[in-house]
Amino acid sequence: MRGFDLRKYLVFAALCTLVAGPALAQSAQPPAPTQPPAPGQPQSGDDQLVVDVSGGRRAALPIAVPYMPTPAATDTAAGNTGALGRQVAEIVATDLRNSELFTPIGPSGLPNVSFPQVTAPDFGAFASTGAQNLVQGFVQANGNGTLTVGCYVYDVAAHAELTRQGYVVQPRDWRRAAHRCADTIFSRLTGEGGYFDTRVVYVSETGPARHRIKRLAIMDYDGANHRFLTNGQWTVLTPRFAPNQQTITFMTFENERPRVMVYELDSGRARPLVPGNYMTFAPRYSPDSRYIIFSMAVNGNTDVYRIPVGGGTPQRLTNSPGIDTGGSYSPDGSRIAFESDRSGTQQIYVMDADGSNQRRISFGGGGYATPVWSPRGDLIAFTKTGGFQIGVMTPSGGSERILTSGGGAEGPSWAPNGRAIIFTRGLSQGQLWYVDVASGATRRVPTPLDGSDPAWSPLRPD
Repeated sequence: MRGFDLRKYLVFAALCTLVAGPALAQSAQPPAPTQPPAPGQPQSGDDQLVVDVSGGRRAALPIAVPYMPTPAATDTAAGNTGALGRQVAEIVATDLRNSELFTPIGPSGLPNVSFPQVTAPDFGAFASTGAQNLVQGFVQANGNGTLTVGCYVYDVAAHAELTRQGYVVQPRDWRRAAHRCADTIFSRLTGEGGYFDTRVVYVSETGPARHRIKRLAIMDYDGANHRFLTNGQWTVLTPRFAPNQQTITFMTFENERPRVMVYELDSGRARPLVPGNYMTFAPRYSPDSRYIIFSMAVNGNTDVYRIPVGGGTPQRLTNSPGIDTGGSYSPDGSRIAFESDRSGTQQIYVMDADGSNQRRISFGGGGYATPVWSPRGDLIAFTKTGGFQIGVMTPSGGSERILTSGGGAEGPSWAPNGRAIIFTRGLSQGQLWYVDVASGATRRVPTPLDGSDPAWSPLRPD
């Protein structure tokens, strides 16, 4: 187990010693190719199929994603625009496939699309593939050194444009443009928010079991653009993104004591959340990014506290003889889920944000830990400690479902649209996986080294 309750933290602390921003994509609506005819106005698409994502697993929607052309093959800092058009289409197709809601056709094997055809598709050619929808786009080098990536979605049977979007980006951000195109498609055809233009912060691990080096690392949701945030001088655990994505909070060990830190993404500086020698751990942000809830051990008692991100006097929210930890806010900030062993075993409780109305909600047998509220507000994810599996239940404790099989899974974190959960699998050499909540399908997220304690970011700002 990777340390989500105080007992494990204390055991680990006794053994542990300290080991020694890019420009954002800009939307352009609609994209403006310089050579083909100006695109027509987007159609309403009222008759377009919307994928039902509220229930169980549905038939995946076939969608054609051909390679994206360029008006003129131009060398850029990210590569030639002709090659980039192929890579963007491949990323879009992979994103849609990973969602489990689409069956992408192509890019390989589909007819080539010329630049003028981006806004005047050959619907007959794509109808023969069985695709219900068609994605077309382009990659264009601009005179100021930026790239424009165009993204169009069509209804094949109706010969209608459903939506369009363009992204003007620095060459280093071309992958973001591809993910944002996939988010546009996903949102238009499902009615949900997207989740592809996101990042994951996690703990990268290497070395023998008794001398693990644990560094903070950050990457795109699909494992690309990986980089380390710390150099291994600290042992780190449980990183969490602020909703405004300006800071990350995590736990480290200082003088063999667990301590919550706040890391500033712009400056790379880290500072303690609470001064002094108190043992602090299990941090998580409020939805407005103004507060961090965390656990602190004072005079032998461990409770959940709240403190402003910038510092101040901690406010105690629980006061029980057991160990209260692992707090997580509801999306509207009105309630907090947390875990406590006050009943004799680890269980999930819910309380109002001021600490009142505490009540237990887990009664399925065995232990429950690491509760995390869904961004939709309808579910709470958790770790079932009996076999180490990821599950979900409603905030009242009903409709419990186990999503993973085989054991060794823990530490859930939600995608920003509540569609999927990322987690750690493997109790010694960890891997990052995510599971689709509706279908139960799982997929591994590649990391260069072992990984644990992942946290999914919100959608990145424009």
